[in-house]
Amino acid sequence: MKRITEITKRDILDLFRNGLDIDEFFDTKTVTYHYFGRLEELDFLKRIYDLNNMPSDDSRFENAEQDIWQHTVNNDDYPYCWIFEDERFDLQNGEDEIYLKFLCEVFHPTVRYEKGYWKEFLTEINKLLQNDGYELYPANKISNRDVYGWRVFQREENALFIPFSQRHAKDIKEKKIVLSINLKARNQIYQFLERCNEPYRATDETGWNYDTTIAADVFFDIRQFYVPKCYNSQKEYVETDNLHDFIVSNSPFYVLDAIELFARHSMLHDFEAQINVILKLNEIGFQLNNGKMVNSFDAQINQGSLETVQEVGLKELLQQASRYYDEDNLQIAVEKLWDAFERLKTYYCSSTIDKKKSVEKIVKDMGNSQQAYMELFEKEFRELTTIGNNFRIRHHEITKIDIQDKRHFEYFYKRCLSLVSTAIQYLDGRNL
Repeated sequence: MKRITEITKRDILDLFRNGLDIDEFFDTKTVTYHYFGRLEELDFLKRIYDLNNMPSDDSRFENAEQDIWQHTVNNDDYPYCWIFEDERFDLQNGEDEIYLKFLCEVFHPTVRYEKGYWKEFLTEINKLLQNDGYELYPANKISNRDVYGWRVFQREENALFIPFSQRHAKDIKEKKIVLSINLKARNQIYQFLERCNEPYRATDETGWNYDTTIAADVFFDIRQFYVPKCYNSQKEYVETDNLHDFIVSNSPFYVLDAIELFARHSMLHDFEAQINVILKLNEIGFQLNNGKMVNSFDAQINQGSLETVQEVGLKELLQQASRYYDEDNLQIAVEKLWDAFERLKTYYCSSTIDKKKSVEKIVKDMGNSQQAYMELFEKEFRELTTIGNNFRIRHHEITKIDIQDKRHFEYFYKRCLSLVSTAIQYLDGRNL
């Protein structure tokens, strides 16, 4: 897929070539950042590309590595940021996945210069990418440092954000969602949120400037849905605007509300990664995913496993399925997941590989070439295909068996998710 426009790629190239203007001490200055970070340029490129097996643009050399060494080390006559326009690397005219993977590597902890202006460049690049429907985000950690992945950016402009407890009010009341957060975990969550509770000066609609905090914004948002309360020392449930009391002495579902709303207001770039560390450490079965709390089972499709998916259409369908499931729209969630399942089958399709052979490769990789496991996964592919052919998975199909029980949608979703979330862990980075 090619969503990233020539304009966006030009603007990002200009950032690396010409620098970024930032405000500092009541002044504006231009700062620069090398795309290869703390590494030598050639060493950086070797992390991504097999340069020994890529062609040379210089007839004197056998491969790209020798060519690049000659022109960036020995003679140093390539222009700065030459790689962005070198056709061998497909950054200018290639698929979005190639370009996004390259940018993720720019900000990898092994590469980036921690004392440099990498955060400022990351923020600016994300603003540009979001215009074309993508973003870089902290997908993992190494040595407590963020490792960035890419995902489809889901903008919710002019939409009222509904916090977790209100989105899932019916299921919580019917005890279909059960959650307990102990005091130790609550204190850790509070301490983290308090560190994010930065004061700042805001301007109202009349132009009046006033001092406020992120916590005040969060409580304002909460009051659109319910009065924030907590249990006091007399076990009375009373109104509060105290962050500590709201987190420590309240329903665990309201704690999830606070996390989501802090995530929307916080300026901390790795808020999601840090809060998820706390949740995982305390064995709380939820994760913050793209600004919303989701149970850890479903979060797996967007966090760890999804990082291996290098095909934009498949990744977008999986993200949409997870979002609709989180919003309790199971019919559309199942439809999107089944569309992802069908697209998964064609992952390796090319002029020489058809859909059947593509599935065979996926099954072989999943089974580690062991016959029993290959037969197991092949059977599951067939049976899920049969379900899709016989039941009304897609709402516009009217000649198939209707699905009227919400619990059946739940079953179809979880069964398909089980196969898909396993299969995508075995996909390789084709065309990269």
